[in-house]
Amino acid sequence: MENNTSLQQQLLEAGVHFGHLKKKWNPKMLPYIFAEKKGIHIIDLNKTVDHLQEAAAALKQIAKSGKKIMFVATKKQAKEIVSECAKKVNMPYATERWLGGMLTNFNTVRKSVKKMQSIEKMLADGSAESLTKKERLTLTRDKEKMEKVLGGIAQLGRLPAALFLVDIGHEHIALAEAKRLGITTFGMVDTNSDPNKVDFAIPANDDATKSIAIITNYIIAAIAEGLVERQASKDDDESDDSNNENEARARRLEAEAQGEAARGGRQRGGTGAPAGGPGGAPKRRVPTNNNRRPAGGGGGSR
Repeated sequence: MENNTSLQQQLLEAGVHFGHLKKKWNPKMLPYIFAEKKGIHIIDLNKTVDHLQEAAAALKQIAKSGKKIMFVATKKQAKEIVSECAKKVNMPYATERWLGGMLTNFNTVRKSVKKMQSIEKMLADGSAESLTKKERLTLTRDKEKMEKVLGGIAQLGRLPAALFLVDIGHEHIALAEAKRLGITTFGMVDTNSDPNKVDFAIPANDDATKSIAIITNYIIAAIAEGLVERQASKDDDESDDSNNENEARARRLEAEAQGEAARGGRQRGGTGAPAGGPGGAPKRRVPTNNNRRPAGGGGGSR
């Protein structure tokens, strides 16, 4: 990733340092405020860089461990940016509206997702053809409504390990659910919010599209790195396994070959003595009953 100087420059150009009006501030943001200019608080970009890199490193490790990170941004200026970014790394997202209980009532939400997927299947494989035109239209509309709200979590089979929020004040319901379930939270925090409400606060302007884009893209790049490293370590493990298998097979074949050689030696008569018997002495022919004359001796009939 970029070095601090150029990253700071990019954040400056994207307007990440512009906070809210002084009268709207949250005093808990004081450590992250650099100055006040024309009644507006200016965020300290040194702090932003530090916290952004810390959050990115933590998210990279979560991605590397194979867990899911859910992105939440229902603000108009953040929706499209965040959903596009989340799709790049195949992570779940909620950008239309937050359904109450999306995390705390996850099983019920999963049922709705399955219903949506079964409607999709019906419309795709032609089994809806037997329905009337009006029923098909109703199904299509239901699917579109559900897709809008649940499409981003369709592939989410279990609760995510982390939540990334744009504007923690706006997404307070999602934040409360994550806290209740002990899910790690990351968030863009403006000067009007309480940074202590999230585990990883990134002090930044959460209203400007450029600011949201640069922060989210930086996070996504870190997640992508984690996923690449996960795949690389998987490949290494597989090659180690195949090497171990090859070695085991080679040892097995070697042992079999040695066993065959030993058996062959025994069959040929391992002592080296001639086949005739010990010391080379010829075998004596033992007479059998066939060579004897019948009992009673005399040859002819009486």
